[in-house]
Amino acid sequence: MRRTDRLFDLIQILRDGRLHKASEIAQELEVSTRTVWRDMSTLMASGMPVEGERGVGYILRAPITLPPMILTSAELEAFRLGVRLVAEGADPGLARAARSLANKIGSVTPAPPEPDDDGLFVFTGREATRAAPHMPMLRAAIRAHERLSITYVNSDGLDSHRDIRPLQLEFWGRVWTLAAWCEARADFRSFRVDRILAITPTGETFPDEPDRDLATYRDRVKAEDAP
Repeated sequence: MRRTDRLFDLIQILRDGRLHKASEIAQELEVSTRTVWRDMSTLMASGMPVEGERGVGYILRAPITLPPMILTSAELEAFRLGVRLVAEGADPGLARAARSLANKIGSVTPAPPEPDDDGLFVFTGREATRAAPHMPMLRAAIRAHERLSITYVNSDGLDSHRDIRPLQLEFWGRVWTLAAWCEARADFRSFRVDRILAITPTGETFPDEPDRDLATYRDRVKAEDAP
């Protein structure tokens, strides 16, 4: 967890106005007690109305408010749809972030929350379940420009091994696909993530080479979609 995110979470914990021990906060945030001490010192030094000390606990002496966020009903519906999509999607890391985002927005939005069990938006399925284990590694490889070796099953049920340059993850309402440059085919390919059997990081990075990069891939997709 980044320190800025952790400081925000500390403030959320303290907003109830009760005394919180550093050990309890550390357990909730899954950090060391020493980290909590340092973060509390940072909040105090920044002017936050936090009082306390080691061995006693910490308390917020004045309420902290954020300006209300006024959203239209359509904007709220779009937000709910997007958050639910990610929260019930294939990537557990993004799912946790989506739930956290929903809580943060809900705390500063004056509109009453919608029930979670309304059944309007449900995004589940075998494809998402099968894709889930691969999503964190694929996202990390895309960010790091790292070549990957994958074992893939095509639509005919045949296995193949590919060395690829992962470029972009795309979601199609039910299925995640990975846009990549395939070294064996010397061309762009789109792989269904739920059909990937195994991923092996190579530890090798790749440069943004002309005709093999994400910009070229997107240009080709636009050209193919053009009437």
